[in-house]
Amino acid sequence: MRKDSLLSIRGIFKSFSSVNVLEDVSFDVQAGTVHALMGENGAGKSTLMKCLFGIYKKDAGSFFFEGEEIDFTDPKHALEHGVSMVHQELNQVTQRSVTDNIWLGRYPTKFFMIDEKKMLEDTKDLFKRLDLNIDPRTKLTKLSVSQRQMVEIAKAVSYNARVIVLDEPTSSLTTNEVKMLFDIVKFLSKEGVGVIYISHKMEEIFEIADEVTVLRDGRHVGTVPVPGLTMEKIVNMMVGRDLKHRFPPKTNIPGDVHLSVQNIYTLYPPFVRGVSFDLRRGEILGVAGLVGAGRTEMVEAIFGARTLASGNILVDNLPIKNANPNQAIRNRFALLTEERRQTGLYPVADITFNTCIANVKTYKNKLGFLSDRRMKKDTDLQIDAMRIKTTSRKTTIRTLSGGNQQKVIIGRWLLTKPDILLLDEPTRGIDVGAKYEIYQLIINLAASGKSVIMVSSEMPELLGITNRILVMSNGSVAGIVNTDETTQEEIFRLAVKNLKNSREEVV
Repeated sequence: MRKDSLLSIRGIFKSFSSVNVLEDVSFDVQAGTVHALMGENGAGKSTLMKCLFGIYKKDAGSFFFEGEEIDFTDPKHALEHGVSMVHQELNQVTQRSVTDNIWLGRYPTKFFMIDEKKMLEDTKDLFKRLDLNIDPRTKLTKLSVSQRQMVEIAKAVSYNARVIVLDEPTSSLTTNEVKMLFDIVKFLSKEGVGVIYISHKMEEIFEIADEVTVLRDGRHVGTVPVPGLTMEKIVNMMVGRDLKHRFPPKTNIPGDVHLSVQNIYTLYPPFVRGVSFDLRRGEILGVAGLVGAGRTEMVEAIFGARTLASGNILVDNLPIKNANPNQAIRNRFALLTEERRQTGLYPVADITFNTCIANVKTYKNKLGFLSDRRMKKDTDLQIDAMRIKTTSRKTTIRTLSGGNQQKVIIGRWLLTKPDILLLDEPTRGIDVGAKYEIYQLIINLAASGKSVIMVSSEMPELLGITNRILVMSNGSVAGIVNTDETTQEEIFRLAVKNLKNSREEVV
């Protein structure tokens, strides 16, 4: 243990159902530094931090905070002693105001009553300190996901913590908000706070971190300073092998027009305005744009999850109607949603349920009972095909890492045998090794004749695996470009084409 360490982690072990998740993990975090924690999904990053924070009880090992051994019994205990954590999946009281969420469980009082005035003023002072332009009186339901993320980060800062853990903090943030977050992190570092920064985004690590610790299969691979470090070295540490190419070769060859979307408008805001395009069989069509540009709304409208006011959808030159998601599924469409926790998962159910739920009618026998044998068989096939890290098909899905949860959902939709896949941010929160596997899966699906629409906020992956890119701006199509003939600069120019006085943010 280094003498100047703010936090020392020594020999941490943790297992679930006889499966070792953490094995002898040790490293140090210095005051006034940003310490990146990286690894593939299921490597044990979040589990380690939950052990530190008192959510899980470690099996063996020790945590030392400012030289003294600590063993937090719960998150409240950790917060009271100067350790705060911002989780990847937000857990907020959305029907209450921003101020209520900041001070929940520790309301200031005056004459045995909640001091609303002090609470509001303290929130304003906190936001001013962090340069956040959010009205503290606003109900959380009225904020975007990115704004809610910034509120949660501000809440962590409000505890005056000496150690702050940020778990995938930029997964829902725009470019401007990422810059704002980095400014906050740098400010905290200057104040002597130790920041543990969990992320899969390599570019962020090189910009913000001082040191990097890599975990692989629950074990500590190494801790190295960022200066002189390369992306290839990190990848090699994470996956145990070199990824010479970030993206698989595109083996799919687009054919005839498969899907035609003709001048569709949505009935309710946020609006989709006159969107038209063709999607070819075997094609991967990327969708780029700015936050609020209408990308998610467009794929939801095609899938029947958002009501159309007008327009037509044709499959193989025949008009079809996706009035609701069930009808879309019957028409051989599948939608992987952007927010898997809110709209994609049944968190308290097991992997089998989450895998088979979209295709449940096919498992009924003549008497109307579900066939456990067939459901188990299909679930095991998807676990093997998607390389899902789990001890059993009976594992509750909320206990899986984010990347493995995403794989379960993809496997679910593949069981419906779709012809047209609508993928909204399919690799969000997924590590570099798992991303490559999903890229390969998408390309293989397209090569087999499936047609894919992929919404993504990551420009490199759009340029890496798509055939064409449709650029949305202010609810409309600003342009469609051939991937091999375009640049990030051209896509950005198209993305701001229709903004005028719009307040949309760049992603």
